[in-house]
Amino acid sequence: MLARVRTASVKEAIEEIAKQARANPGGALAFDGDGTIWSGDIGEDFFDAFVKTGKLEEVAKRALAVEAEKERLETRGSGAEIAHRIHAAYLAGTFPEERVCEIMTWACAGWKKADIDAFSHRVIEEVGLRKRLHGEAMTVIREAHAMGIDVFIVSASPRTIVDAAAPIVGIDPGFTIAATEACDASGVVKPEVLRPIPYDQGKVARLRERLGTRPLFAAFGDNAFDVPLLQEAKLAFAIRPKQRLLDRFAEVPGIAVLERI
Repeated sequence: MLARVRTASVKEAIEEIAKQARANPGGALAFDGDGTIWSGDIGEDFFDAFVKTGKLEEVAKRALAVEAEKERLETRGSGAEIAHRIHAAYLAGTFPEERVCEIMTWACAGWKKADIDAFSHRVIEEVGLRKRLHGEAMTVIREAHAMGIDVFIVSASPRTIVDAAAPIVGIDPGFTIAATEACDASGVVKPEVLRPIPYDQGKVARLRERLGTRPLFAAFGDNAFDVPLLQEAKLAFAIRPKQRLLDRFAEVPGIAVLERI
């Protein structure tokens, strides 16, 4: 499949972006996070680490049981046990991916947001994210910033973990767009998310809330649920694409696979 599509070096991609910026100043770049800027999935890293603490509150357990029952999963046991069943079903392809992204975001319901944020920073260090960064993505991000171009991370992973990861890749958390948990007036997480989360079409909806009518010079993704974001951009680049994205390349005119560094 790769032999039939355009490939681009990082230098070529940067030159194309610079050309867009000269022609229509004021635009931005958008990167998916998991699999695109770094290897692996930090949303799953966060969820796995949190469930392993065993400190799921009763409010989270009740909400997890409701989600499990919808897919005819066993609802007995602790909150952690129910969470494990949901995650296993997702990995087996029998639990909807977008709902899993939502669940991973609010599974910490009952915790204070500040405590979850501190926990997320520890997780980022424990999983060694710095060693998982993709050189081609990091080079484009650095060069874009040098040209004065805003760079957004648009991810369906929980905001708390994406915000913890952003500074490591040189992006201010003010430029992250991620699945966001709802909190009560005292800053305690509720078993809810703000919809739509940045998944599939939700990526474009949430990004456009921030960009308005500003042009999206280029978008970068690795999986099928990045297709709407890639279609939205003037330039589309796949970074180490999964087969699910390769199968949909025809839906993104002009898409190029960015060469690895």
